[in-house]
Amino acid sequence: EVQLVQSGGGLVQAGGSLNLSCAASGFTYGDWVIGWFRQAPGKEREGVACMATSDGSAYYIDRLDGRFTFSSDSAKNTVYLQMNSLKPEDTAVYYCAGRETTSSWCRPVAPKFSAWGQGTQVTVSS
Repeated sequence: EVQLVQSGGGLVQAGGSLNLSCAASGFTYGDWVIGWFRQAPGKEREGVACMATSDGSAYYIDRLDGRFTFSSDSAKNTVYLQMNSLKPEDTAVYYCAGRETTSSWCRPVAPKFSAWGQGTQVTVSS
């Protein structure tokens, strides 16, 4: 059974940083891609970033302006999303999602992902 467990998130002032983590079980590191999605109140879910654990190739939407960065710990089968210079418009529930593939190409398109984390709230105050 595939399971993604998220941690991190919380309340931070604008300009601050947070680190989200997504720990996977049921996937083999190197054989899955992770996407991060967020949903703000009253808005549709948005895919923001994606990373292939096969080689670390990553994709970020342009609007992040380089503020978010992936890292990972293969021994823990965990991927981290470091979020810097946070803005109030980054406020949302963040979800990680995974799907099994050895491809190094990924895009955060929700229907492509088969497993989802429980979500974690990120609130950025102005």
